[in-house]
Amino acid sequence: MVARSDVRDVEITDVQTTRIGTTFEWTLVRVYADAGVTGTGELVLGPAADAYVEHAKELLVGTSPLDVDARMTELYDGLSYLGGMNGVGVTAMSGIDVALHDLAGKLLEVPAYQLLGGKHRDAVRVYCDVHAGAHLHDAAESDDEGTYRPEAYADAAEAVVDEGWDAVKFDLDSPDKHVIDRKNKHLNARAIDYRAEIVETVTDRVGDRADVAFDCHWSWTADTVRRLAAAIEDDGVWWLEDAVPPENHDVQMRVTRDTDVTIAAGENVYRVEGARRLLEEQGVDVIHPDVPKNGGMLETKKIADMAKAYSIPLALHNVASPVGTMASAHVGAAASNFLALEYHARDVPWWGDVVEEDVLEPGRIELPDDPGLGVTLDLDVVAEHLLEGEELFDET
Repeated sequence: MVARSDVRDVEITDVQTTRIGTTFEWTLVRVYADAGVTGTGELVLGPAADAYVEHAKELLVGTSPLDVDARMTELYDGLSYLGGMNGVGVTAMSGIDVALHDLAGKLLEVPAYQLLGGKHRDAVRVYCDVHAGAHLHDAAESDDEGTYRPEAYADAAEAVVDEGWDAVKFDLDSPDKHVIDRKNKHLNARAIDYRAEIVETVTDRVGDRADVAFDCHWSWTADTVRRLAAAIEDDGVWWLEDAVPPENHDVQMRVTRDTDVTIAAGENVYRVEGARRLLEEQGVDVIHPDVPKNGGMLETKKIADMAKAYSIPLALHNVASPVGTMASAHVGAAASNFLALEYHARDVPWWGDVVEEDVLEPGRIELPDDPGLGVTLDLDVVAEHLLEGEELFDET
């Protein structure tokens, strides 16, 4: 560890990436410093984002890793002409942000949540995404229509709850015979009734043992969502997520105001500026960003703080490996208005092996007191799951 008298003199020397994954692709980012200390981060859902990271390296080498906000401001300013204000550019910067928090925490010998203002809780609540009657990977490989029967959803919910989870999420935009044309984003009465049956069957089976949310993946018109929400408003749904396309915030705000079901969104808005109008105009009941996608740890904490000013709770979308998941957990600990963090890898048996520590237990993540993120990559496991054409980054 670097002597405290010398820590301000530490400089970044390199930035490297490598990609692993299965259903989702996980891009791991490592920032190196001349003190022999490294910080590890992750970005998700950003095709070719590693090229952005490589381009950003020249703006980082020779600078201090401790001034995280300054480094991120410089990156966003320096890459704005390359689309660095939203989309894949921001996702790439998210991975660097996470790595900087890990590195700065190690240099200062404090957990990453201390860099975000300290923790409000020792553990964060985690909900399990199950997709349908089978997990996303299994469902994609199967032609069995039974996966999408309401009873199959309920069976899956019961299995997860029996494991100890007290919160679960399913997809409501699954394919079915009632959808005539997915492109017009309209559901007829039969398609509405089918989805209402799924919701009712799951919530009846689970009862008061777990909260149940449903994801729509921006699939429908405001009118369709209004009718769907009316059909399920007595079922005690935790929230209905990403119900309408994200491009038009006026439509999102209309849906939130016209329905009695709790509405969540935010995975497709980037940085605090992207979330600003939804928060200021009460366009969501729950703001739902993704830490390794929408701007990183610091940016998500800024979103959380703005949401708190409007009495809007924070939930965190998450399809990351244990690295990005732990980064999100630190944000959840540091945000007083935090509800829960998503886990989307129950069908990936090696997910927890990516790091040396035991990160997750059903329904919760305990925040480590170790410096930085508090997790250590198992490089042998990373090497085993490299995507084709990838090389393992340097250990130190």
